[in-house]
Amino acid sequence: MLSAHEVYQILRDALKGIRSMRRIAQESWDEIYCGLMTIEVDGWQITFFIDCGDLDYCDNCLSPDGRKYEFSSKEAFDPVGLLSSDEHRKLEELLRHI
Repeated sequence: MLSAHEVYQILRDALKGIRSMRRIAQESWDEIYCGLMTIEVDGWQITFFIDCGDLDYCDNCLSPDGRKYEFSSKEAFDPVGLLSSDEHRKLEELLRHI
């Protein structure tokens, strides 16, 4: 099982350019508006929920070794919630253009 913090670290590495990020969902950000978008970051499959054109939360993540993170409303923060406001904006911008 993956923790929100482990997924957060992968996202931070991608934001810093340490890891490569690509969209594996067929729909682009603009085509989704409200729904799920999946990306791949160096073998990690990360799915976000986009709500009305805004990045809302990380729905799930599958690591290369098979461990999984799944969103739970019982947790205080998901990986997206752990990002600073600057990191959140940068991630949203990257997701809009991949």
